[in-house]
Amino acid sequence: MRRLTRSSAAGTAGFTLIEVVVAMAVLAVMMASIGSLVGAGARGSHALDEHLVLVETTRALQAEIADRGTMKFGASSGETLGRRWRLDVAPFLSAEADKDAKTPWEPVTENITVRSSYGTTVSVTTLRLRRRPPQ
Repeated sequence: MRRLTRSSAAGTAGFTLIEVVVAMAVLAVMMASIGSLVGAGARGSHALDEHLVLVETTRALQAEIADRGTMKFGASSGETLGRRWRLDVAPFLSAEADKDAKTPWEPVTENITVRSSYGTTVSVTTLRLRRRPPQ
């Protein structure tokens, strides 16, 4: 049986400085990758949340203006829940093409655009019917 002396045992035990540096470099690369994935997931989640809020704000605005009798041509704007919105109502057909119609209803386009404080927008264009104004 061969006995190791103190000096030969100390020289072969443990890690060298190069091995430690390589291990730390590999660990740093892995941590950076994980960090970028977590950041991308958080940004995606925030964007999805903001989109859902914009869609729900648009739906709420459509419900508020559901009264077809008060719909007037032109643009209006405002702010709801910290989101700016704009409503544009215009005739769907030209007045010349529609003047001979025998129906009490006329088609109009309604475009609602909602913008968040971050600059994200949602725009919805809808075709609706409203009562013809008396002539």
